[in-house]
Amino acid sequence: GAEGAGAAGAAGTAVAGGTAPRGVLVGGYAVAVAAAATWLAARGGVTAPIGGGHVAFTLVVGLPLLGALGLVTARRLGPRRGVAGALTVATLFFALGVGLLLLPFGLLPTGVALASLGFDIALLGVAVAVSDALDEGETLPRDMLRSLLAAGAVSVLFGGQVGLVLATAGTSAALVTVLFGSVAASVAVQVLAGPFAGLLDRLAFAGSPALRDDRARLRDAAEVLPRRADTAPDAVSTLDDEEFARLTRRALSHYGNLGRLVASPLTGLAVIDERLAARGAPDQPLERAAELKALLTESITRLKPRDAGDFGTSDEWRHYNALYFPYVVGMRPYAQLASPAGLDPVARQAWQWFTTTVPQRSLHNWQNAAARLVAADLRAQQLR
Repeated sequence: GAEGAGAAGAAGTAVAGGTAPRGVLVGGYAVAVAAAATWLAARGGVTAPIGGGHVAFTLVVGLPLLGALGLVTARRLGPRRGVAGALTVATLFFALGVGLLLLPFGLLPTGVALASLGFDIALLGVAVAVSDALDEGETLPRDMLRSLLAAGAVSVLFGGQVGLVLATAGTSAALVTVLFGSVAASVAVQVLAGPFAGLLDRLAFAGSPALRDDRARLRDAAEVLPRRADTAPDAVSTLDDEEFARLTRRALSHYGNLGRLVASPLTGLAVIDERLAARGAPDQPLERAAELKALLTESITRLKPRDAGDFGTSDEWRHYNALYFPYVVGMRPYAQLASPAGLDPVARQAWQWFTTTVPQRSLHNWQNAAARLVAADLRAQQLR
């Protein structure tokens, strides 16, 4: 079943190419499946009668699978029904593969069943990755190719050594376990390279928060660059209003993360070219992301009612408040353990208003409406 572990790792690497929590979870799940396959191979497979192997594999694979299927179906049905359908089909094939292992019918050898299960995981990983890329306005072929090459290289480098021993010294449960463990560990290091690097930075540079932030920003930018879609002005100008507004909403959600803004197609706005030329800045991805952030800040500021003070709670303030305080100020009024400590007096007023008066769903709706206004402002600048 080495093919199953390798395919699971490749799928996890493709999905978790960045440092997004969802990607890390999917990558970790793929590695968990590979680890379960390791245990099964060492035990000689899952055969009749039903025993500990069935229970363990159900807990590791079956239950998370059902939860993921429900979550994916609930979140993906909508304008991207094609992607939702692909996710559902891939998950169902994966469920069938799990069934071949859990049901003690002996229809397929364990190795063949594990290989087919790994292939199903790869398809499921691709479907999830494509769905996320559509949400972010990104493209995947180059990043997926790199992920596949990286997962394959580390699998061959570490697992190949154990494979040579197996070929020359014969098969044993201990060596098979080491083979699967080597493949799973090497792919896990590749999948979780970003979070692992962040953890090392927190330990090594504990007294240098500015250095950690700079390294994290550069690391994020390097990871998302292969996924950046066509940002040519002509490509951006052909976007319809709905897609342009959706990409603006995504850019606003990444307002505080310059590394993530690098991948936004909106960095190709013609007005950004003009602003870079005006200040003599190099045409670099981070510079373009910084200009996009400045444009978003200016558009948000234009939503503020004129000659009405620094903060208000009337209807004319809701769009400005919904974007300025959560994104520009970085306020998170609904987050657990969050507090207004460190905020200036105006932001403290806003914090009190959000937490006592504004439901979280209302804030979300206001942000969507305000994002459309910002998108219209950006498009107006694009058409000048």
